Amino acid sequence: MDKSPDAFRTISEAADELGLPQHVLRFWETRFAQIRPLKRGGGRRYYRPDDVLLLKGIRYLLYDQGFTIKGVQRILKDQGIRQVVAIGQAESLDGVEDVIEVLSLPDAASNPALTDDDRRKLNDVLKTLLDCKRALDQARHE
Repeated sequence: MDKSPDAFRTISEAADELGLPQHVLRFWETRFAQIRPLKRGGGRRYYRPDDVLLLKGIRYLLYDQGFTIKGVQRILKDQGIRQVVAIGQAESLDGVEDVIEVLSLPDAASNPALTDDDRRKLNDVLKTLLDCKRALDQARHE
């Protein structure tokens, strides 16, 4: 039986979902203060869905984009946890439209300086970048 997307994950479930060994997640907890799973008796870790998305974003930046730990720490400090979670969310989605929806500030109240025209332009740029990434990934696998 599969868990609900909103269910908490144990460290083994999170590690399996991320394709990483459990000790890597424990190590990342020591390097990224933003990773704070719930801990129960005996130190058993439970990762919230947003924790898993943050881990996916960190994994993507470290492994796919080649950032160092210090580089990812700087991104978390400068751009915030929401940006890295959005990256993790984008990595979890299949379609370009879903990625655009996740990364394009969903409500104008969160950033009133961004106009609808700005959003359209950003979405167009994001589509182009994702198309380029898809073409590069395809070329690498040929």
